[in-house]
Amino acid sequence: MTTEGPLTARAPMADPGRARAAARAIAAAALGRDPGPMATAASGSHHVYGGPDVVVKIIDAASHTRLNREIALAPHLPAGLTAPLLDSGTHRLETGDVRFACYARVPGTAPSMGMPGVDGATARALAEQAVERLGRLHAWVPQGEADRTLRETLDHGGFTGRAAFLAEIEGLAERDRHGTVPTHLLDGLRAIARDAPPHARTAVPVHADCHWDNWLAHAGNVTALLDFEWARFGDPVDDWFFLIRFSGPHMETLLDVVARATGTPPDTLRAGCEVREATHLAADLRVVLERPEVHARMAADRLRSLEELVVGRYWWRDAR
Repeated sequence: MTTEGPLTARAPMADPGRARAAARAIAAAALGRDPGPMATAASGSHHVYGGPDVVVKIIDAASHTRLNREIALAPHLPAGLTAPLLDSGTHRLETGDVRFACYARVPGTAPSMGMPGVDGATARALAEQAVERLGRLHAWVPQGEADRTLRETLDHGGFTGRAAFLAEIEGLAERDRHGTVPTHLLDGLRAIARDAPPHARTAVPVHADCHWDNWLAHAGNVTALLDFEWARFGDPVDDWFFLIRFSGPHMETLLDVVARATGTPPDTLRAGCEVREATHLAADLRVVLERPEVHARMAADRLRSLEELVVGRYWWRDAR
């Protein structure tokens, strides 16, 4: 399974050439000097450019507004959790406005989805540090604008309760006129939903997209958690799921780290993560069926992941 955000619906992007020029102008204004060479960074929803001291994210002003959410939260997040915000706003191009956020560059690179090339000891150390940082986020009590932002309605595709999850599955089945999702996988989703809690907690701030592409680490130490576009009030397991699921061969290590650090019984953690993955997959497959011509590649990926979840019993295959 891969992820590009809890709900993967892509918006139009600004022209790449003009976006690059805009990023340089934005960085120069924020730094008060030439930003130096700026390289393109991978992103599924923005243009992102990084220089030695600065990172700029850009999107068409008329596209999705999740960057506004990140910008509103950035000044209020617990100290040292993410990259400092230097400037934000809109920038005028000949073809229209772009929305931007300009951040100070934090040392490090992403361990990346699946933690490729990361040995077991390093994976455990990074996990312990990531859990500590997420613990700070979950303990944060937002006030004022930050509280209002986290409470805004957001179609995050995550678990909100048993009834809503079952309704999502039945809606998926009704849309699936061509049998894209095999019956046995729909039945597997229903079985997971029937055992899900009646309601999801919305008690603490969660990042809700903290897979390993959104962390930075340097010399074996976590340096930042990035991309707060999906942040909201939720349950800590909404974050533990992303941390554990996208750790590749280190899944059991990550689950052990989270269980020990949070005092959560491993089977309780497995069950909570299974429900989160099932809900996200159902939501993503809904997006696929709504626009199959746009999301063909995502359809194949999510169906493979659903097969692994339901038939392969991903969360239980190594349970003791």
